[in-house]
Amino acid sequence: MNRPEANLKLVPAVERATRILDLVARTKSYLSLSELSRELGIAKSSVHTLCNTLVQLELLIRRPDQTFQLGPHVMRWSNAFTQQSDVAAEFATIWDQETELPGATITLTVLDGSEVVYLAARNSAVSHSLMDFKAGMRLPAAFTATGKAFLSHMSDFEVKRLYADGLPPPRTPYSVQSVEKLLGELSETRARGYSVDDQQVAEGIVCYGSPVLDSRNRPMAGIAVSVLAEQVSEEEKARIISNVQRIAVRLSVRMGADLGGDAAK
Repeated sequence: MNRPEANLKLVPAVERATRILDLVARTKSYLSLSELSRELGIAKSSVHTLCNTLVQLELLIRRPDQTFQLGPHVMRWSNAFTQQSDVAAEFATIWDQETELPGATITLTVLDGSEVVYLAARNSAVSHSLMDFKAGMRLPAAFTATGKAFLSHMSDFEVKRLYADGLPPPRTPYSVQSVEKLLGELSETRARGYSVDDQQVAEGIVCYGSPVLDSRNRPMAGIAVSVLAEQVSEEEKARIISNVQRIAVRLSVRMGADLGGDAAK
């Protein structure tokens, strides 16, 4: 963590109760008091008291075999979190605070079938002359950086089913023109951890993208940075990719994704 609040003293009981809930949430099997105590390094008597309290608050359910599962109260919080979360607003807030690319074109999209729909776009003066991204705009997911970020989370079977009738007409000579080549691009995207639109939407523009994940660790949105292809040095490329991935991680965490210990860094 690098938040100012991270150095504040925590209330021990609340911290231990949260650790219990986290462990129950991420463990596929149901855990007993002894297992919770052993896994968390907390005295069994303390775990017993905390679990009794969590059961009374409906945050945990005690099963007939004396193991535990999450209770219905958690769902109320989950539903409230979903209702109160606005990915576009969070995107704007985070990017205003943390972007290191003030002159780049920045976009936020969601997937709708085989297209991406733009929720937010901040065009730079340079790229605006080649491609004017607008909120509400639709583009083929197969060609865009954010679209490829979404598609990379699908299986090859799902991608083939989505494009059973073939890919849309190419927008530029660089647009991917077969499903097999698209599958190859998606495999590369998974391996390197970010997506690329190298002049597939507009000649002269290269885009780097990353997905924003929801509480199920599934892509709910995509962010991308677009720059002039001729101006991207290897150093600039690395800086852009690092920034996009970092912002995507922070936005994913705000949307409820569980990315492990590295997410808060």
